[in-house]
Amino acid sequence: MTDRAASAEDPIAQDLRSVWHPFTQMREWLADEPLVIERAEGNELIDVRGRRYLDGVSSLWCNVHGHRHPRIDDAIREQLDRVAHTTMLGLTHPGAARLADELVGIVPGGLTRVFYSDAGATAVEIALKMAFQYWALRGETRRSRFASLVEAYHGDTIGAMSLGYSEAFHRLHRPLLFDVARLTPPHVFRWERGLDAGEALRAAIEEARRTMAAIGDTLAALIVEPLVQGAAGIWTQPPEYLTELARLAREAGTLLICDEVATGFGRTGTMFACEQAGVAPDILCMGKGLTGGYLPLAATLATEDVFAQFLGAYEQRIALFHGHTFTGNPLGCAAALASLEVFREEGTLAHAAEMALLLADRLASEIAPLECVGDVRQRGLMVGIELVVDRARRKPFDSASRVGHRACLRAREHGVVIRPLADTVVLMPPLSIRRDEIEKLVGAAAAGIREATGS
Repeated sequence: MTDRAASAEDPIAQDLRSVWHPFTQMREWLADEPLVIERAEGNELIDVRGRRYLDGVSSLWCNVHGHRHPRIDDAIREQLDRVAHTTMLGLTHPGAARLADELVGIVPGGLTRVFYSDAGATAVEIALKMAFQYWALRGETRRSRFASLVEAYHGDTIGAMSLGYSEAFHRLHRPLLFDVARLTPPHVFRWERGLDAGEALRAAIEEARRTMAAIGDTLAALIVEPLVQGAAGIWTQPPEYLTELARLAREAGTLLICDEVATGFGRTGTMFACEQAGVAPDILCMGKGLTGGYLPLAATLATEDVFAQFLGAYEQRIALFHGHTFTGNPLGCAAALASLEVFREEGTLAHAAEMALLLADRLASEIAPLECVGDVRQRGLMVGIELVVDRARRKPFDSASRVGHRACLRAREHGVVIRPLADTVVLMPPLSIRRDEIEKLVGAAAAGIREATGS
């Protein structure tokens, strides 16, 4: 086949022949016809047949201002006229320098240094290495362990898997992973142990206090997804829980890492979720919405104290020996800078807060009453709708029935693209979503749930 013939071939045939998709059982994929997105406009995706779909999960939780935003598009085009990529090993460029300065200005106080990478998992790996090496350089080699939350998710590289172990995702890789202490978040005490919200919070804090008292002097860091454990099923935490975890970390003398890859850039109602708990971490990880959802760029921010431990003479070999080919990519930096400008000029956070209130109202009236909905969890524009076969006993569906998956496929027939986490249907629209699109999002989700469950 000639190159021209190959390029003209049906993309479905090419995909089924050659592509291995993420988080996908490929036997099922190969037996079905995939949705092929050719272009996008605003908050909509458009397939090769010209059909439009509301982007109900922000293209995997990352799109902020909608697709093809003129300000971001123009910034990338202008950067293309200068340079598309240059290494940051031994060089720098204006975009990376300016973006780092702006990020330091919007994160919680005390974070002064920005280390770039290309994805959330790599941002977490860098935080892990920073924290571990920080204590080694201080001569406190006993601090070599990490603690995280039960059902945490921090990415799929080896260190990130260890920190955020998921039985469903990572069980076959267990021999590769290192041991991490686990703190039980409030929702487990509430839903699995039958406590009310107040009792669950107190129980979670007390367990964390006991664990930190027992092992705190061995910890390099405690890592937390602030306010929302995303991939676990959009499990929310009261801000008081994060406040107490931060206090316990300080008492134990260890570092606190906030993984804001999913929760950052307005997703939970503030620019960063930890702001709602009055918490300033020692290390903060960001990704996804950093470029407005345009290009792969991530960052790990650290305090000056952490940074200072890595300073020394060349021959001491104490630098942070970590990096990526596309670290601080100029196109990504240009997109990120433009996205921050849009936040300021369009009042993105205020608009998102207004849409979150409308979304909460529609969820309460159209989704929560459905007989197969066991719980609706929301923080800002992050929503998890848990589907159950028996609402009174909160009994889950048989996993083989794929109810969450079927509900999302049905919602697609109503013009909305959403994805489930097992049988939790996730709604996470761009922050730029409009009132009429909120109505469409909730209406399609409700219809999809009813049709998939027969309720």
